[in-house]
Amino acid sequence: MRKTAVVTGGAGGIGQAICRKLSDEGYYIIINYFNSKEKAVRLAEEIDGRAVKFDVSDICSVKNNLTDIVDSEKKIDLLVNNAGISEIELFTSISNEKSKRILDINLGGTINCSRAVLPSMIRRKSGCIVNISSMWGQVGASCEVDYSASKAGIIGFTKALAKEVAPSGIRVNCVSPGFIMTEMNRRFTDEELDSIKEEIPLGFFGTPEHVADAVAFLASEKAEYITGQILAVNGGMVI
Repeated sequence: MRKTAVVTGGAGGIGQAICRKLSDEGYYIIINYFNSKEKAVRLAEEIDGRAVKFDVSDICSVKNNLTDIVDSEKKIDLLVNNAGISEIELFTSISNEKSKRILDINLGGTINCSRAVLPSMIRRKSGCIVNISSMWGQVGASCEVDYSASKAGIIGFTKALAKEVAPSGIRVNCVSPGFIMTEMNRRFTDEELDSIKEEIPLGFFGTPEHVADAVAFLASEKAEYITGQILAVNGGMVI
């Protein structure tokens, strides 16, 4: 029976790379999206997957959709909690609404989706969850305080959940990307990008494919003795 993977935020730059990589590894991919319907549908056609719309911060929508996926596919083998948003703004200036949305999607969405898939994984005593954090969750970023807090929360969540579900044969790990060149980061000027690159020991920016390779490894049998770990993909920027 084919393996099924759910990738939240699967229509974004990193999400698309993860979906393509896992599809190459033989997974049937469920691509979660919220706003990017056109991209999600196009990707689903490309990799022969399925695009499903739901807001990861809405626990009722998450439960209903993931239950439907379990019913139709019989199981979810892998959950990749990739959905996330960010804002660059002073902590004292960001609105309460923006702050809450960042935490609700980044951390809340990771918790919601994990909670929804775990009962079926526990029954089968098999499954894998890979969460996407950020190097700013490890060291913090000025003007991205709420984002950093949400990503740090994902790291703590990963470690705690891994301990709890390990006896059920379920592994939970985390990928912590550094500066990955996606459309979101094209908001920086050439001068700003040059300055950032100087801080990276390996001397070049990461790509979505670098993150996807790390996710695929943690989901594979090669990582069967690895759980509760944070795999940094940052070119040495944070060690």
